[in-house]
Amino acid sequence: MIELLEQEIDDHAPPRLVLEVTEAAAIADLQQARAFAEALERLGLRMSLDDFGAGLGSFSSLRALPVDYLKIDGQFVGGLAGNPVDREIVKAIVALARAAGRRAVAEFVSDQDTLELLAALGVDLAQGFHIGRPRPLEEL
Repeated sequence: MIELLEQEIDDHAPPRLVLEVTEAAAIADLQQARAFAEALERLGLRMSLDDFGAGLGSFSSLRALPVDYLKIDGQFVGGLAGNPVDREIVKAIVALARAAGRRAVAEFVSDQDTLELLAALGVDLAQGFHIGRPRPLEEL
């Protein structure tokens, strides 16, 4: 897998490429996930731990993996404005990210109010249809 990535990076990869690994996949084999993350780091790539907070292994995966980003699971973002518990969860994930030297990313951002609330909660980056819809690489 790493050899294929090395070739593709040499041929095509943009310089700021971030690969996402779901938390569930990472905790299935933490040792393999850690080796993969370290290999990505040697290639100059970054890694995001996707769906953070949704799985049972959040804290152990945070400690075990040298990831650059914690991607806050969309279930905590979608109803953020009307759900005080979700706001506290997002704040806690941001605090964990900071303490671990990582950045927090929110997914499923669908409107400006949510984007502004996430910024106020300290989230570093956001993804979602409000930010931009997926497009083929050729269009970027």
